[in-house]
Amino acid sequence: MATVKHKILVLSGKGGVGKSTFSAQLSFALAAMDFQVGLLDIDICGPSIPKMLGLEGQEIHQSNLGWSPVYVESNLGVMSIGFMLPNPDEAVIWRGPRKNGIIKQFLKDVYWGELDFLVVDAPPGTSDEHISIVQFLQATGLDGAVIVTTPQQVSLIDVRKEVSFCKKVGLQVLGVVENMSGLCQSLSEFRFMHLTETGEQKDMTEWVIAYMREKAPEMLNLVAFSEVFDSSAGGGAKMCRDLGVPFLGKVPLDPQLCKAAEEGRSCFDDSKCSASAPALKMIVEKLLSQLQVSRMEDGTYA
Repeated sequence: MATVKHKILVLSGKGGVGKSTFSAQLSFALAAMDFQVGLLDIDICGPSIPKMLGLEGQEIHQSNLGWSPVYVESNLGVMSIGFMLPNPDEAVIWRGPRKNGIIKQFLKDVYWGELDFLVVDAPPGTSDEHISIVQFLQATGLDGAVIVTTPQQVSLIDVRKEVSFCKKVGLQVLGVVENMSGLCQSLSEFRFMHLTETGEQKDMTEWVIAYMREKAPEMLNLVAFSEVFDSSAGGGAKMCRDLGVPFLGKVPLDPQLCKAAEEGRSCFDDSKCSASAPALKMIVEKLLSQLQVSRMEDGTYA
């Protein structure tokens, strides 16, 4: 770990908030900025990083320097227990000491080489894996944690516990990301349904699109936004103000981002993720600012 400049934990109080999606896209974004990046998946029981990086079916190789990460690109390496499972559907049924052992092995025996960033995707909650990774990394200089949440109170209640965990173990909260902050999608990508009196759904998409194209073609260029989760209590931004931790920003629920994650590709490679990619880019810039990584005049970072 002495050859790693910055180490960032990505945490969540609750599962299903898009923490691994954020970890994957953060790693893609940093690699696209020409940083040397490593992504370590310590979600032992639910390793989804290989899928989200397009690395399913890959295996770890041993060299005289240690385990070699699996590389997406020359400057983006990945390590996950998912590469060690003979069958991707096989459950990992381990007690705490064995989980701690594999995490220590990932940190000690993986040859990352010189890294600018090591992004650690942790499982949800505040259990053995979290205590172990913090204890192992604090001695080598751990920058802090990014916590991912969704806007509703059910998620924020657990995020408050995650912030409390960070304070108790002396881990800096670099910021909170509010994911799935409203559905944001091009109007032309929606399906339009007519609900009959019997409750059946009749697809009216072709008729609606044809009608808009004839009567109001400019509407096809609009983006529709709808709150999926209740954020009337203020969402992640208010929670951050209450707890005195930085708020990094909001990422909308973008079906194109979901598709990019399913296909194991970066949302920054094309213009398809027009709703989520700009939001994620702003969050990455804020995070780099938190870490005091500055942008030079030639566009590079130092």
